Amino acid sequence: MSSEGGAAQHRFDVHPWGVGWSCRRNTGWEERGQAHRESVFSLSNGHIGWRGTLDEGDPSAAAGSYLNGVFEEHPMPYAEDGYGYPEHGQTVMHVPDGKVIRLIVDDEPFDIRTGELAEHRQLLDVRTGILHRTATWTSPAGRTVIIASQRMVSFTHRSIAAVRYEVTAADAAVDVTLLSEIVADEPLPEVHSDPRVMDALRDPFEPVAHHGAGGRATLVQRTRRSRIAVAVAADHRVRTSSRGASPEPRTDVSADLARTAVRARLDPGESIALVKCVGHEWSADLDDVALQDRVEAAVETAMEIGWDGLVDEQRQYLDEFWTRVDVTVDGDERLQQSARFSLFQVLQSAARAEVRSIPGKGLTGVGYEGHTFWDAETFVLPVLTYTAPSAARDALAWRHSTLDHARARADQLHLEGAAFPWRTIDGRECSGYWPAGTVAFHINADIAAAVVRYVQATGDVDFEREKGVEILVETARLWCTLGRWDDEGAFHIDGVTGPDEYSAMVDDNFFTNLMAQRNLRSAADACRRHRDQASALDVSSEEIARWTTTADAMAFPYDAARGIPEQSAGFNEKERWDFEDTRDDQYPLQKHFPYFDLYRKQVVKQADLVLALQAAPDAFTPDETARAFAYYDGLTVRDSSLSAPVQATVAARVGQLELAMDYLAEAATIDLDDLQEDVDEGLHVAAHAGVWNALVCGFGGMRDDGGILRFAPRLAAPMTAFSFGMLVRGHTLRVEVQHDAVAYRLDGGPALGIRHFDEEITLEAGVAQRLGIPALADPGPRPSQPRGRAPRRAGAET
Repeated sequence: MSSEGGAAQHRFDVHPWGVGWSCRRNTGWEERGQAHRESVFSLSNGHIGWRGTLDEGDPSAAAGSYLNGVFEEHPMPYAEDGYGYPEHGQTVMHVPDGKVIRLIVDDEPFDIRTGELAEHRQLLDVRTGILHRTATWTSPAGRTVIIASQRMVSFTHRSIAAVRYEVTAADAAVDVTLLSEIVADEPLPEVHSDPRVMDALRDPFEPVAHHGAGGRATLVQRTRRSRIAVAVAADHRVRTSSRGASPEPRTDVSADLARTAVRARLDPGESIALVKCVGHEWSADLDDVALQDRVEAAVETAMEIGWDGLVDEQRQYLDEFWTRVDVTVDGDERLQQSARFSLFQVLQSAARAEVRSIPGKGLTGVGYEGHTFWDAETFVLPVLTYTAPSAARDALAWRHSTLDHARARADQLHLEGAAFPWRTIDGRECSGYWPAGTVAFHINADIAAAVVRYVQATGDVDFEREKGVEILVETARLWCTLGRWDDEGAFHIDGVTGPDEYSAMVDDNFFTNLMAQRNLRSAADACRRHRDQASALDVSSEEIARWTTTADAMAFPYDAARGIPEQSAGFNEKERWDFEDTRDDQYPLQKHFPYFDLYRKQVVKQADLVLALQAAPDAFTPDETARAFAYYDGLTVRDSSLSAPVQATVAARVGQLELAMDYLAEAATIDLDDLQEDVDEGLHVAAHAGVWNALVCGFGGMRDDGGILRFAPRLAAPMTAFSFGMLVRGHTLRVEVQHDAVAYRLDGGPALGIRHFDEEITLEAGVAQRLGIPALADPGPRPSQPRGRAPRRAGAET
């Protein structure tokens, strides 16, 4: 159910290449679900984020214009201070909003809540990257107009977003006024319950400069505490269908508002079209004049290209993207829609971030205060590595740029190397809750794993040498000082939190130890390959030997009675959570039960040991994997959006295809149907990445075994066929799966060796190989879930 009355009440239209929504004819505007729609219809390129608000700016749940990296600092409130607690938090801000275009028809403002709204449709076309909107509205005075707008955030011009807004007189002559605005100081939703925090965020910007003339306007502002300067500029072109000259725009500017006005008289059937290009820049270092010059130059370039040129460039960019890596699904229209929508959201989150972070909500809302977490490297970067590798490289380069902050944090914690933050915007730790923040050290190994995966998939040795080695070295150094040796010569990592946030401060979390082991070995291997870089980082042969010895001695808890790896030491001996007496309305558990109770029971918020099964399948036997998955599936309540896609992937790998499809159906609709009732604050980017992972790594059986790709694809109803493309060392590998066979095709480059199930084959460029799919062995009974927590059935209605 949705937080606004149930997803079934405002379900989106199904399109193979987009997501649509329309008012029912003559029923008027549906306010319920508006915040949800604003998140779903958001546009971004990783630098700019525009929420899918109405052009007129009102009504609006959250105005939402964001720039990646722009935040305001605020005090971190604690009931009692403690050593090592972060002193300041960071929250993403609404920057001046340049997408607003208001309409006045005669003397009546276009307001969808008044008059008669005969038609209203919105469609996000992921093939073109354009949000379309059409409306037919009759004012209270009886004048009817047809409004058609298109909105885009450019993938080819990093700082540019643009709108085309057209008004047509329907059945009578009308006077039309368009008011195009840049609106500053849009209020921020209540992102924090502490009034001291919200007081610091309510008036975050101070004016610096404002300019306007003709159709141009620029606002420059600076955050009061973080001292980040933001410049937003706009320019306009006006065209009418009448024979007379097009009206000239006039602009008035104040410190917090720039307004460009255009007026025209339209006879029946005549129209006026306004094209608006909006530039966005920010800097903590540039002086104000240089920042203003940069943003105005970007807008001038965009205006020279024009709306049609920007659209053509956008379509070409996305045509190339979809040609390479499109995911097709036959047999399930909603899954096809979700697969493309999800991949588009991953691309939007990072395409032009360019050495910036990938926030948990992307740039679609203020959820998580705009922070970046470990799921960027664990969920999002695997997808980018194989679909948009330059974006993955940039995200890893951003982590490298924050190493000084991570080193300082490690020093503060009396550790060696670097301690990357649990949540952050600029690289400094912003988590005030240390059990699920400071001690969730697995983020170090998650970042290291992302480096290794990127280099293996792309062959980018330059990145490994220039940035990767340093990340691997500094993350490896942390583990040696964090853990301890026992009398039997085993190495333990005590008092940490793994991926499961219902199990804090545990000893020997299996996922953490496994990823740390691989981090240590990867660092040693990289230093042997790049001895000059290792020497510059003061890495000695003795230190490399220490890493190798520590990795070999890593402790892994094991439940011998059940024959499965244990999530953490002693976890399987804890009392099992009373699922039978937990009501459906008591989920998510953290909102209805104290953490101390959750921490001491067998209950799993999100995939943890099962995530280890996905991340490192070669570390477990097939039988261990199947047994462990079944056991932990019975404990996992999926109170996190990150869980269902992981469970889908591992379920598919162990042959539980029907269950895998159910988990995939849940992951694929988590935002479109608002299953966790929190999409108002933005989309779950990592969950969208998980849809790709579930399809490609789960049903496609793709895994990277030391640089050799392995595939073991299988279908499950309602899918009748599916295909996907992925980039391997700069060339596209397409995999087309049917019930009894799979075809592999490499589009270019040198021959590529892969594994098809257990068979090694060599692919030649341009030559398809069609191979049979072996029969699936009986996977045994379908694993059960906690009472009331079974995934939604594939194909089920909301």
